[in-house]
Amino acid sequence: MKRREFITLVGGAAAWPLAARAQQADRVRRIGVLMNTGADEPESQARLAAFMQGLQELGWAAGGNLRIDYRWSPGDLARLRKDAAELVALRPEIILAGVGPTTFTLQQVTRTIPIVMAQGIDPVGNGHVDSLARPGGSTTGFIQFEYSLAGKWMELLKEIAPGTTRVGVLREPGTPSAAIGQWTMIQAVAQSLGAELKPIELRDANEIERAVTAFARSPNAGLIVVVSAASLTHRELTKHSASKCRRRCSLAPTR
Repeated sequence: MKRREFITLVGGAAAWPLAARAQQADRVRRIGVLMNTGADEPESQARLAAFMQGLQELGWAAGGNLRIDYRWSPGDLARLRKDAAELVALRPEIILAGVGPTTFTLQQVTRTIPIVMAQGIDPVGNGHVDSLARPGGSTTGFIQFEYSLAGKWMELLKEIAPGTTRVGVLREPGTPSAAIGQWTMIQAVAQSLGAELKPIELRDANEIERAVTAFARSPNAGLIVVVSAASLTHRELTKHSASKCRRRCSLAPTR
């Protein structure tokens, strides 16, 4: 092979990866983001900002080589199902699932589009993944905590207020992790400590305030707010309601 032909061949081969990268850079990728909180929530915006920063550090820019479709469904399960179906219909290459029942809802709509859990709660027990070591399927992500931690909240409440005999558990209805998983662990510890539990559903502001106020009328009462999207959405109201009855009611910190 002549020297000029050899240089031309090598130069062309070296240019192939550059051309491939240029084509990939020109292609706009699509990501879906499904959140079970309000778009104006400060904590939601902080998490989203961190997500965007991570994308930028990896060379992705929204409005440039990346398009992001958002859906916000604050505490509304029916709307969450609708939003999940809409996102899947847009055919993104991957979907980021926020807190609450977002992962479960997305898995009911698709088993092919990759799903990344931002804060999974017992993903194995909830059936989101096969195991932590080998998730399998199309879902992966991060685990927030194990259900056993919920029992510690009950123990902590008794340490804070040893005289507590009645405990109101504020939980999000329709969410397996909040309504069943965490409740079960709290219930197991409550029985051993001789405490009576009362579920208080996190539905809307008026109902929450009314239920907490009514529960606090009896003596030796305490409150536990389990982790869920609804507890995040209504956290200020929960604090306000608990503060009004703080002389009669103790609150176990869970976040």
